[in-house]
Amino acid sequence: MHATLDDWLARLQTQHPQAIALGLERIRAVAARMQLARPAPRVVVVGGTNGKGSTVAFVEAIARAHGWRTGAYTSPHLRRYSERVRIDGREAEDAALVAGFEAVEAARGEIPLTYFEHGTLAALWLFARAGLDLAVLEIGLGGRLDAVNLVDADVAVITTVDLDHQDWLGPDIERIGYEKAWIARPGRPLVLGDDDPPASVLRHAYAIGAQAWRIGCDFFAEPLDAARWRWREVGFALELPRPALAAPVQLRNAACAIAALRALDAEEAIAPEAYAAGIAGARIAGRLQRCVRDGVEIVVDVGHNPQAARALADWLRAQPPRPTRAVLAVLADKDAAGLVAPLAAQIVGWHLADSTAAGRRGQDADALAAALAATPAARGTRHADVAAALDAACAAAGGGGRVLVYGSFHAAAAALQELEAATLG
Repeated sequence: MHATLDDWLARLQTQHPQAIALGLERIRAVAARMQLARPAPRVVVVGGTNGKGSTVAFVEAIARAHGWRTGAYTSPHLRRYSERVRIDGREAEDAALVAGFEAVEAARGEIPLTYFEHGTLAALWLFARAGLDLAVLEIGLGGRLDAVNLVDADVAVITTVDLDHQDWLGPDIERIGYEKAWIARPGRPLVLGDDDPPASVLRHAYAIGAQAWRIGCDFFAEPLDAARWRWREVGFALELPRPALAAPVQLRNAACAIAALRALDAEEAIAPEAYAAGIAGARIAGRLQRCVRDGVEIVVDVGHNPQAARALADWLRAQPPRPTRAVLAVLADKDAAGLVAPLAAQIVGWHLADSTAAGRRGQDADALAAALAATPAARGTRHADVAAALDAACAAAGGGGRVLVYGSFHAAAAALQELEAATLG
């Protein structure tokens, strides 16, 4: 019997003794055996702490509006593995993903690959056969040693640099910035979405001769009114609709996406209409995704580090006031207290959810409460899973209330699954 996609995903979880094994030697060797070169004539790589998936979505949507055939590779996924690999705006079919996994397996021989490495090579193999005009690739973790850094990009984007994955990337922003800066290439553009990037990023760009394009310095995102904003650089400007993606930070992500496309050495200029259509049309699940159930506004977000929590707090402050309860599910290796602190003043009740279904990085609600001992969230109610926490939070919120679900991709995925099941039921 032929292995299904689910068979392959289960197999890849155990193929390498470590869930994460940074380094390019193994994946580079397998890529050489597969004769993988560039996945498309134009390649944009997107790294950073937050905003990577949204920035990929903006680049992809604008390029498709311009008429380019695109490939987009992102991680992690929310509901289906196929979300990670999109060709011309459509998720890859299971049969195509299986063919990609089989091609990698045939080439790797004795070389062990992690789940992410195997999936990255499979995506690049599919892209190389898809006749793309542009590939947009999201860095998984860090940059210097991440599997996606195998590819030499025409343009690299670093959306933000903040504290996350310190066990792997280093204890402070300067060290984390150094790791992320290695996605830049000599003589090629590096788009930076931080107003004040870490010195380590700028030093590395200068040392290798990368061309830094900085928001607030080389290009600008200027709100005009509730419906419009302006992207501007010297000698060129665009007046655009606000993104459908709701958070204030999405203007910054959209601006970085435009800068990346402007920095490409393309034969033809992208029309203003394509920029407008792409900005207005870009969608990505789990980013302030909103619905109403029994009069309760439910907002689901994948935010899982302190910087993301600060962005959520900014968004909440800009909304019409409603009593807001939070459903929180955090993986054991994340800064749970740092996720609570920015929002503590705006949350009237906390519901802590078990995340052990997320795998070995998950934790139960009691362990989460212990990690939150110094915060108001420690007094929150504890629940066996996100679905139970969401039901309890909605019941407590009542008509006219708001429930925010956040803390991990696991929390967002579980909440969206529960909401979909309730709608279908």
